[in-house]
Amino acid sequence: MLRTLSFQSSFMGLLAAFVGFASSFAVVLHGLRSVGATQEQAASGLMALSLSMGLCAIVLTLRFRMPISIAWSTPGAALLAGTGAIEGGFPAAVGGFLMGGLLLVAAGLLRPFGRLVARIPAPLANAMLAGVLVNLCFAPVRAVGLDWRLGLPIVLVWALVGRVNRLLAVPAALITFGLVVVFGVGIPADAGTRLMATLAPQPLLIEPVFTLAGFLSIALPLFVVTMASQNIPGIAVLKVNGFTPEPGPLFATTGIFSMLAAPFGGHAVNLAAITAAMCAGPDAHADPARRYPSAIIAGLFYLLFGIFAATVTTLVGLAPPILIEAVAGLALIGAFATSALHAFEEPKAREAAAITFLVTASGISFAGVSGALWGLIAGGLVLALARTKRA
Repeated sequence: MLRTLSFQSSFMGLLAAFVGFASSFAVVLHGLRSVGATQEQAASGLMALSLSMGLCAIVLTLRFRMPISIAWSTPGAALLAGTGAIEGGFPAAVGGFLMGGLLLVAAGLLRPFGRLVARIPAPLANAMLAGVLVNLCFAPVRAVGLDWRLGLPIVLVWALVGRVNRLLAVPAALITFGLVVVFGVGIPADAGTRLMATLAPQPLLIEPVFTLAGFLSIALPLFVVTMASQNIPGIAVLKVNGFTPEPGPLFATTGIFSMLAAPFGGHAVNLAAITAAMCAGPDAHADPARRYPSAIIAGLFYLLFGIFAATVTTLVGLAPPILIEAVAGLALIGAFATSALHAFEEPKAREAAAITFLVTASGISFAGVSGALWGLIAGGLVLALARTKRA
């Protein structure tokens, strides 16, 4: 590795880690808190995810000598935000995280299972994801409506920086969020003491509770959106840049590291897509054989960010929740636009995709099952009826 390491690949690895962490950690915190985690448990989950994806990236990259980038499941975190608390509280959600990781392992090791997942119609998977994301994408508007002096600067900076560099738009909004907290929100007198107390890692072990609601409302939808929105696009990004690893071992390994993070509150890690394009593309190095160190450098910085996850969470907790939700919503607008476009671009599946989107976005929960799974089921039935009619 030392012979292939270069300043270019090192810088790209640092940039990928910063973008991957800063652009979506707000989504992760919001998702974990939505399913019942306390602030301390959410901080533990953020730390576990950062450490898991850092170690997973290093292990896979060294094993295959390819720039295999790992990220936490941002769509999965958005799914948690839309699902809300389930019966059994956060321990039941942790049980769902473990079962979701086991499904990822099964998809990697059992080829028939992996093929079955790949047969889920892409329009329906994208429509489900769009339905999950749409409510969170309203948060910036709500923040401006609640107090334009706090919400509007975040949105304006995001829009202006995005015109120059799309990848830096959310980190810039995050910095603006910090400035708004410092100058626009009353900070408690003991904030400095609380921050100093969080500098040491504070992992919390959560005993999982396995329930049917946890499997149907969290594990299964989390698995579907992670595979459809992260793992499969991650493989595609690698192939576009000339790297062709066997998908099965990658899926199984991300599932194992997801299961390692779950008892500490982490929901899932998976193959990256955006940061994968950064580490696997020519910006990392002109020579493809010298790009893989960038993924290792990114993994090392994820480990560093994970150590200070409790500090990040405490800082976020000083602000009104709607502001960090606004940052999370801005981070997901691109994902929402992409998933909505792919959901409705196929005319024959458009009606089924619309049903999936509407049922999912409604947030309905019936028989302990979240709207995401009901949306996928409803859209699947409509699509099957349409195909039967054409036949």
